Amino acid sequence: MLSTTPLRLYLDENLLLSLPALQVAPGEVLTLMGPSGCGKSSLLAGLAGVLPGTLTGSGPIRLEGKVRLGERPLNTLPAQARRIGMLFQDDLLFDHLTVAENLMFGMPATIKGKHARREKALTALAQVALADQADKLPQRLSGGQRARVSLLRALLAEPDALLLDEPFSRLDKPLRAAFRQLVFAQIKALAIPAILVTHDEEDAPSTILHLTENRC
Repeated sequence: MLSTTPLRLYLDENLLLSLPALQVAPGEVLTLMGPSGCGKSSLLAGLAGVLPGTLTGSGPIRLEGKVRLGERPLNTLPAQARRIGMLFQDDLLFDHLTVAENLMFGMPATIKGKHARREKALTALAQVALADQADKLPQRLSGGQRARVSLLRALLAEPDALLLDEPFSRLDKPLRAAFRQLVFAQIKALAIPAILVTHDEEDAPSTILHLTENRC
């Protein structure tokens, strides 16, 4: 369970975003929808602990409120200790690494040895029909293939929760629907809570929290 107290996001002393307490169950996707520029992406960055000055509250953008993942309070933890994955609209793959190497890069240190890490990457690629792309560089892939690799890299990091920042927005409609279905199926299968930011209600699998003028 990903849970929070009421959250407030500030830019300097100006309130950008105000949210009620949130609870996201394992396998559930909570969707946040609202106008551009009101801080939705910064909210996700704050939850993940990657806002500058997150731990000290000294950054220009700060998130106030308590965040828990299961029994673990997250506020005092650095980003790498929070075990929260992120998936963006840009795939952010390393173009100098092969597809398999991109996946291996994201794996936790508990998976020992290059051979074991490569085998895990190949198994994951086979599950999304990309086994034959393992040794290609990302620039040789289609947009849909790159999106699938990006998802696999986020999941192979073994996160306890997943944050999705408009990951479908750059895909054409048929591909968007297929990738969306894959993402939600993986979240459900892994039983991890997820928060999705999007402008499209078709992206929302279930619960939607609309960010109205009172909240944004």
